[in-house]
Amino acid sequence: MIGKLKGTIDEIGDDHVVVDVHGVGYVAHCSSRTLSRIGSPGEAVVLFIETYVREDQLRLFGFLTALEREWFRLLQSVQGVGSKVALAVLSVLTPGELANAIALQDKTSVSRAPGVGPKVAVRIVTELKNKAPAFAGEAAANIGLKQELGEGVAAAPVADAVSALSNLGYSRDQAANAVAAALKNGGEGADSAKLIRLGLKELAR
Repeated sequence: MIGKLKGTIDEIGDDHVVVDVHGVGYVAHCSSRTLSRIGSPGEAVVLFIETYVREDQLRLFGFLTALEREWFRLLQSVQGVGSKVALAVLSVLTPGELANAIALQDKTSVSRAPGVGPKVAVRIVTELKNKAPAFAGEAAANIGLKQELGEGVAAAPVADAVSALSNLGYSRDQAANAVAAALKNGGEGADSAKLIRLGLKELAR
């Protein structure tokens, strides 16, 4: 099994990259987000690899981080999600954004991925809600508050403040991050008006 490739970019296609490792070219299928950040032909690259072996084929999937590879595996534990759909989701959402969307039960963000319909998006945010915190990466700091919002059990001032900021045009994720920061500055007993005010200051930075 191949777990990692370290070599030189030989070619970049629409959905894959060819990595030259000591004269051998390995084809790794990647998300469009990974392909846009990977570099240019001739440059050095390190990819974390997921290897799929079938009776009639061997396919490599490449990721810039181990966390992205973990999400690729995790997404495919959901019914109706295969490698193509998992890559599509990771093309539109970073691991942190995906963890936030699941915590907030934000199926709309997940359904932005090509090939992900409403039913599949609902299954992703529902089936992975208990697993998302462990794979939140840089989003881990506020994941607890976002889960409470997604499950409808957040304190009323918090929920009201997030709703108010969302109504002003901010995404639920932006609003939740701002309110989380407002809670740190205003204290747990802050009312919704104070949280909105402090949240707006955070968003204006």
